[in-house]
Amino acid sequence: MTEPTWQRQCRLPYDINIMKHKNRKNIRWREWDYRWNGAYFITICTKDKQHFFGEIKNNKMKLSAVGVLADIFWHEIPKHAKGVTLDAFVVMPNHIHGIIILDNDESPKPVLPRIDVGQTASPLPQIDDIPKSPDEQRFQRPGENSISTMVGGYKSVVTKHVHRLELIDSWEWQIRFHDRIIRNEKEFNIIQNYILTNVENWDDDCFFT
Repeated sequence: MTEPTWQRQCRLPYDINIMKHKNRKNIRWREWDYRWNGAYFITICTKDKQHFFGEIKNNKMKLSAVGVLADIFWHEIPKHAKGVTLDAFVVMPNHIHGIIILDNDESPKPVLPRIDVGQTASPLPQIDDIPKSPDEQRFQRPGENSISTMVGGYKSVVTKHVHRLELIDSWEWQIRFHDRIIRNEKEFNIIQNYILTNVENWDDDCFFT
C-alpha cells in the first residue's frame, strides 16, 4: 500500500506500529510540556480498531449513535479548557482525527535547559535550583489545561454516555492516544487537508480494516 502523501512529507514522531507495543509506558515527547501554546494533531482509536463509529458508504461517513456522541463531545472541548480552538476534525469508522490549538496567556513558559555544572566555576547548584524538564514538571503537576487532560476528559464523557444509553456492550477506546506537535504552517496545511479528505481516502488509510 502506498504511504499517504502527508505522512511521507511530515512523518509522525510515532510510528503507526507503536500500537503493537503494549508495554510502552509513555509515547509523549518528554522535552515538551503539553500545556504549551501550539497546534496538536490528535488521533484516538477504538479498541482493536472496531467500527463503533459507523461506516463509510459512497465516500460519505454514516455515523452510528456512538459516532454522533464522538462528534458532539469533541466540539464541547473548548467549553472546558482555557484558550482552546478546534480546527479540522473527522470521525472515521474506528478512529477520530482532530487538531487542537492552544493559545492561552496563562500557558506555562518553556523551562531553561539543565545546568551543565562541568562548564562553570560557580558553586554546585542545589538540587531544587536545577530547572526540571517538562516531563518532570508534568509528573509534579499533572496536566491542568493540558492536551492529555482534554483528551482524557473527552474519552471519558463519550464512554459515560455510551454506557448510559446502553448503545454498545463491548464499547471501549484504545487505552492511549497519538499526538503530533505541528511544527509550521506547511505541516499544518498538509495535516488539515489529510483530515478533511480522510473519508474519501479511507481505502488507503493506515487504520483501514
